[in-house]
This record gives sequence, structure tokens and C-alpha cells, in this order.
Amino acid sequence: MERLKAYKFRIYPTEEQEIFFAKSFGCVRKVYNLMLDDRKKAYQEVKNDPSKKMNFPTPAKYKEEFPFLKEVDSLALANAQLNLDKAYKNFFRDKSVGFPRFKSKKNPVQSYTTNNQNGTVSLIDHKFVKVPKLKSLIKIKLHRRPKGMIKSATISRHSSGKYYISLLCKEEISELPQTNSAIGIDLGITDFAIFSTVQKIDNNKFTSKMAKKLKHEQPKLSRRALLAKQRGFNLFEAKNYQKQKRLVARLHEKVMNQRNDFLNQLSTEMIKNHDIICIEDLNTKGMLRNHKLAKSISDVSWSSFVKKLQYKADWYGRKMIKVDQWFPSSQICSKCGQKDGKKSLEIREWTCPLCHAHHDRDINASINILTEGLRIKSLTEIT
Repeated sequence: MERLKAYKFRIYPTEEQEIFFAKSFGCVRKVYNLMLDDRKKAYQEVKNDPSKKMNFPTPAKYKEEFPFLKEVDSLALANAQLNLDKAYKNFFRDKSVGFPRFKSKKNPVQSYTTNNQNGTVSLIDHKFVKVPKLKSLIKIKLHRRPKGMIKSATISRHSSGKYYISLLCKEEISELPQTNSAIGIDLGITDFAIFSTVQKIDNNKFTSKMAKKLKHEQPKLSRRALLAKQRGFNLFEAKNYQKQKRLVARLHEKVMNQRNDFLNQLSTEMIKNHDIICIEDLNTKGMLRNHKLAKSISDVSWSSFVKKLQYKADWYGRKMIKVDQWFPSSQICSKCGQKDGKKSLEIREWTCPLCHAHHDRDINASINILTEGLRIKSLTEIT
């Protein structure tokens, strides 16, 4: 089956290429903000006079007023319009997403997306990448060769000062062979994941491990910001502040990369070895309101792990079953089915009063999640 798969690579632009990227980021941001502002005004006009029709502007409208927009890739500007349309659709489909907001040059990640038209985006000699409107080739670190046809490319600059390109490719992805194995997963904080096979996966606590360095570097960044303001410098022009800002950003980026690598490896292992994966459908947003646990929950990135499991399951022909978040997985004895009532988080082990089986709280929960998941699967197959 053909799927869209993204490959992300580090690129090393020259000073001239960096200037072109900066122009592209700025122009895309400018067009997005102009279109959003015009849409808001058009909405107000229609609201006051329902007989009027809403006219949505296109990027071409702004090129006469802002000639510098002609210097960048027109496809990047067209994609800005598509992104705004998508943001509106997401808002009207789910109000919790929030209304589209103006883009700022202060955002930690600046990016633009362009499309491949007849080889305008291509890889050259495993060392360079070609993008539209840029005559020179960009040096790339190609740690793996993308398969299939390149559909689009997203160039981004992170607050760490590093540049990346994400190539979206259309390729054939084959389903994995059947393993005749099913597994239940209980997600936790002390242990990241507990499997019904009695295996526990350690929570690496990437943020906590980096906290010591951040504790030293973050106050230094604040001091340099204060000093720059006292001397009347704009923070964008304060070299010492910008240097420290990049250092702090690289520490945060390292944590993000470590966590992402861990989640990718674990989710891939689960998909390779099991046909059916049963997992609790956690309300992560609601749980983050618990200020005592919010930092720990953010660090383990449950929602990111579940998303990776889901799309990989769809790709490789696996079945992922989400068990209702209110299912009392910790209250039921996995041996006899006796419901023993709610237990506080301090209780990590307990004995069933009916069959006297002794349980590890989390392993018992993962077994119950597997049992419930298989029950849901059999019901859906019947219906």
C-alpha cells in the first residue's frame, strides 16, 4: 500500500543560503499573517452585513504591495495559504484546538514548505539537496536513503541555530508478517510502560537528567537578557544573549531528540513483535491539570508514544485497540475477575481477597487491559 512517509535530515547551508532561508521564513510568515488579518476583517464585514460574501485573498494579491514577496518560492507562499485553511478547518472541527493565531519571528522554529515539481526538489550524489528558487546546492547529512517519490520538502531553522529538511515521500509500505501475538500496555511514570508479558520499560527521565545543566545555563541566559536591556540593546542584536540562547536551546533539543529516539525504537519494537496492541485511552490533557504530576507526565510523552504506535499499526497491518480511560484496570484481579475497589497510588502491590493471588499493581493492570482489549475486538468482529 502506498503511504506518505517523512524523512528528516540535518542540512548545512552557506551564509548566502541562510539569507535566502531567512527571507523565505519571513515572507511566508508575512503572507500568513496578512491573509489571517484579511479573513478576520472579512468575517466582521459579513457579520455586520449578511448580504455580503466572504472573499478569501490569495498570496498573489500582496505581491504588488510587497514586491519582496517575488524573491522567494511562490509554492512556499501557496502552502502558507493551505496551512491557514487547515488551521481554520481544525478550529471549526474541534474548538479545543484554538483559533488560528498570528505567526511570530520569535517562535523557536521557523519553517516553510515547498512542493516537488518535475525534480525541483531532489537529492544529488548523496551529499546535496536541491530546492526551488535556490541556484546553489545545499549540503545534507543523508543518514538513510529515502524511498519512493519526493512530494514536498519542509526547511526549518530551530532556535539552536541548526537547519533541517523534512522530505515527504510517497512510497510502497508492505504489511509485516503475522506473529499471532497480542499484548496489553499500561503506561506509567515510575516505569514508562508495563507489559502484560510482565516486562517493565524504564522511564529514562531525559528532562530530569538534563536539569542540572539547565539549572546552570538558564539563569545565565536571564542575566544576559537583563544586562542587554539595561544597556539599551535589542535582544536580537545582543550577541552574548543570542549565543547563550542557542546553547540553552541545544540542551532542550538534545532532550527532545533523546526522547523521540526512545519512543520510535520502542513503538517499532511493539509493532514488529505483536499483531494486536491493547492500550488505555488516557486523557493526557486532563491529567496535565494535576500540577504535582504535570512535569512528569510531560516528560514521559504518553500521547506522542500512542500516536507513533497508531500510525505504525496502520502502516504495517497491525491492530491497535484503545480501552476506555474509565475501565478499572487497577481494581480487578486478573486471575479471578474480582473487583476489589479503588486503590490509592501508594499501593503498588495487593492480594486478591477472593482467590488470594498476589499482584503487582501495574502488571495486573496491563493484563486486564489486554483482556478487555481482546473482548472489545471480539465484539466488533461479531457486529
